[in-house]
Amino acid sequence: MGEILVTGGTGTTGKLVAQAMARLGLPHRVGTRAPAAPHHVAFDWTDHALAAKALEGARAVYIVAPTDRSDHGRVVVPVLEAALAKGVTRFVLLSSSMLEPGGPMMGEIHAWIAGHAPEWAVLRPSWFMQNLITQHRQSIVEDGAIFTATGQGRCGFIDAQDIANAAVAALTSDAAWNRDHILTGPDPLSYDDVAAALTAGLGFPVRHVPLTEEDCAARWRAKGMDAAYAATLAAMDGRIAKGAEDRVTDAVSLLTGRSPADLPDFIRRHRDAWGDEFQTQKG
Repeated sequence: MGEILVTGGTGTTGKLVAQAMARLGLPHRVGTRAPAAPHHVAFDWTDHALAAKALEGARAVYIVAPTDRSDHGRVVVPVLEAALAKGVTRFVLLSSSMLEPGGPMMGEIHAWIAGHAPEWAVLRPSWFMQNLITQHRQSIVEDGAIFTATGQGRCGFIDAQDIANAAVAALTSDAAWNRDHILTGPDPLSYDDVAAALTAGLGFPVRHVPLTEEDCAARWRAKGMDAAYAATLAAMDGRIAKGAEDRVTDAVSLLTGRSPADLPDFIRRHRDAWGDEFQTQKG
């Protein structure tokens, strides 16, 4: 079958994809900036020579674009062109439900793949439940709050494990999908709903604090995020506030044969991720 290169292989979805590949006994390699295991290979989207070396002999690639910048077409597409020249036939991109082909960031990659790859799939998940452990953990722990510019807007939050399961299916299916799929969890939820679920699941009060888009972008910049990327994320919050993500789909069940996890179940399974620190500060 040939090896599968999993880029972002130590990140949120890439790690889960690689673990599934290992369980299934599928030949794969994990692309990472800091290889630390026998099946790891050095990979960096900004180092095209290094990335090309990691692609040698691969027949498929799981594409996780860098999350610290917004110029994905300029950075990622040249590597994918090299992959195509080296014989990679299947390209599976992790994008976003809010990014159309030809749009900004991963939308640029989506358009390139659809126009050039012989076999492809684009996974467009809604917002990750894991963001509550990564992006929002500090404010949950320190302030008992989640800060967004989403207002009362709702979205179908999804567990990254469900995204990874869909990615494995896309990478290994006998027939290429050659289309995109919007992936969601089972329920459309506002961040007020999310805060209530965290309060119930953790046993401590968590509230949602609404921000303007400008204040939201400034908050991300203060945490060291690239200004353009911070503005894009804040604008996405604004679109959620206007109803752009108020939907659920059955794509996870159709693609993987499994129902997607709901948020209360996710919180129960990952309760320790907020840790003793949360318990101490809120207790």
